[in-house]
Amino acid sequence: MFYYDNKLQYTVRVDTPDPRFARLLQQAIGGVEGEIRVCLQYLFQAFGARGPAKYRNMLMSTGTEEIGHIEMLATAVALNLEGAPSSLKESVAKANPVVEALMGGMDPRQYLSAGMAALASDANGVPFNGSHVYASGNLAADMYANVTAEATGRALACRLFELTDDPGMKDMLRFLIARDTMHQQQWLAVIEELGGHQGTLPIPNSFPRSEEIQDVSYDYFFHGIEGVEVPEGRYTHGPSLDGNGEFRIRASKPMGQEPQLAPPMPQAYAETQQMMGAGDMTSAKNKSSTD
Repeated sequence: MFYYDNKLQYTVRVDTPDPRFARLLQQAIGGVEGEIRVCLQYLFQAFGARGPAKYRNMLMSTGTEEIGHIEMLATAVALNLEGAPSSLKESVAKANPVVEALMGGMDPRQYLSAGMAALASDANGVPFNGSHVYASGNLAADMYANVTAEATGRALACRLFELTDDPGMKDMLRFLIARDTMHQQQWLAVIEELGGHQGTLPIPNSFPRSEEIQDVSYDYFFHGIEGVEVPEGRYTHGPSLDGNGEFRIRASKPMGQEPQLAPPMPQAYAETQQMMGAGDMTSAKNKSSTD
């Protein structure tokens, strides 16, 4: 069950409306780094959560908070669309200010489809879809996905911060950036609570290690050619992060066979020569040249 408060989680104030910035804010709503994505991600992880109830409750709480962030950003978009920039106001007698705003970088659908309001889409007007909502049913896997989601979301908010001089918008973004900071720490804290890298890796850790081909479990396959410097890094030498092995560099060499597929099936309608096989194709070609 969800409850609604008619007040925003944090103040949203626009001092100088900017339709162009309203379009940029759409990325924080419906982009792959946006709030709709993390909101649905956390909620669907919660809906399917099994195990300790505290993790389900935490995901539900944070997913609900993200609904509030969507509301804040949608309000910011609407406020930025309510008035044209000062330069457009000066030319109001010469042209329709809405048309001028459209030409100035606003997403036309914010007017045409939403009546000067936010859309469930990104900055290019592409509608949001659930392809980037990750809810695997594996708590550790989901926590790592959540850290990535918050990291890319925070990077986006920081970039938006650089793209506006509006004091109200900067203040709102400072709040959202701070919440991204907390949420990154929150998901990492869960990973630590589960045992950290040594406790959670490899994911899923419930698969029998004896079933792996463990000879390659910690090998860095180097695909370079002779003369190319072999890379050196934390991932090439030393103990593995799960504590179960040692990283090492291994020259990449074929370990399998050359693929041999069956001839095309007649119902697939490949070329006749293709279905006859390589040897028959040569015979067919020679026969054709003789004729």
